[in-house]
Amino acid sequence: MTRVYISIGSNIDKEASIRKGVADMWSAFGELELSSVYQSEAVGFEGDDFYNLVAAFDTQEDVLTISRQLHEIEDQNGRDRSGPRFSSRTLDLDLLIFDELVTDEDGLEIPRGEILENAFVLWPLAELAADLKHPLTHKTYAEHWDAFDKSKEKLYPVEFEF
Repeated sequence: MTRVYISIGSNIDKEASIRKGVADMWSAFGELELSSVYQSEAVGFEGDDFYNLVAAFDTQEDVLTISRQLHEIEDQNGRDRSGPRFSSRTLDLDLLIFDELVTDEDGLEIPRGEILENAFVLWPLAELAADLKHPLTHKTYAEHWDAFDKSKEKLYPVEFEF
C-alpha cells in the first residue's frame, strides 16, 4: 500500500466546498486521515481567505490514476480552470506526497514544492506526518515546520466540523 497526502483548499463557499470535497474523496479513496482546518490569506492574488487542510490515505492505485481522480473530484465540485493559475476556487486538491516517489514529469511534481514554501501546506502536513522525512531534504516535516518563517503568512486553525 502507498501512503498519499493531499492538500485541500477552498475560498469559494469554502465550508460547503471543503465538506463536499472531503466526502467525495472519502467515496473515491476510502478512509481518510484529516488534519485540522486552517484559515489563510490568498497567496499570489487578491481574494477571499482560504480554508486549507491535508488528507492522507492508503492506496494500491498508481500516481497517475490518483492524480486523475483528484482532477475529477475538483471538476465535480465546480472547479473552473479557465482563469489565471492563482485565483479563487471552489476546490483545490494537490497531490503532495506519494510514498517515497520523487518525480517531476507527466505534469506532476512530487514531492510538491509548495510543501516547503507555504505555511498553509506545511503546517497541516506536519500535523499529520510530523515524523515523516521529506525525500529530498531528509528532514522531518516537523523539523521543517519548526524552522519555517511563520511571520510571512497569516495562518490559524479554525473550528470545523465535517
